[in-house]
Amino acid sequence: MINGDDQVAAVTRRVSAPGEETRTVTLTQTYASDVDDVWDACTNAERIPRWFLPVTGDLRLGGRYQLEGNAGGTIEECEPPTRFRATWEFGEGVSWVEVRLTAEGPDRTRLELAHTAPVDPHWDQFGPGAVGIGWDLGLIGLSLHLATGEPVDASAVHEWTRSADGLRFMTSSSDAWRDADIASGEPADDASAKAGRTLAAYTGDDPDA
Repeated sequence: MINGDDQVAAVTRRVSAPGEETRTVTLTQTYASDVDDVWDACTNAERIPRWFLPVTGDLRLGGRYQLEGNAGGTIEECEPPTRFRATWEFGEGVSWVEVRLTAEGPDRTRLELAHTAPVDPHWDQFGPGAVGIGWDLGLIGLSLHLATGEPVDASAVHEWTRSADGLRFMTSSSDAWRDADIASGEPADDASAKAGRTLAAYTGDDPDA
């Protein structure tokens, strides 16, 4: 059972500018699992498909990976069981993903997922929600998997995203990323316009996006 309202509330979202030409979108969530379990869920090629996407490649420092139907890249840094960084190559674009894990007790782990993207026409059009909503959806799968230990039914999650509850979740996620964008210094009108275009792309209201 997916409780979209609880999942939106469980994630802290932040937009920052590490440089003039890049922006970083950061999601933070805490799980009732130990750090080794969360690390394994995020890095084990046999386990990643249970909550995210099928993955192939060499999942170690310097190796390349490919997510089925999505991005691929190179693992540039790896410090088990607390941190890895990889390129995120999709189409002609290259960005960077970093995952940081912090133990907050024997059975509690804080995950920070930071996605750094170039400030390009795509960012100017869609803003942080373009990757933010996608990662919010991905963390639903991780939350369900860590809570139950079972593989997530991808078809059921997909159906849920097309339901009224799923659309409300994406709308709430979009609103939260709009607010994080404004908090980072983006003018409110510009942030709202970007959020509107991104939500339309995710919900299918803008088939050309």
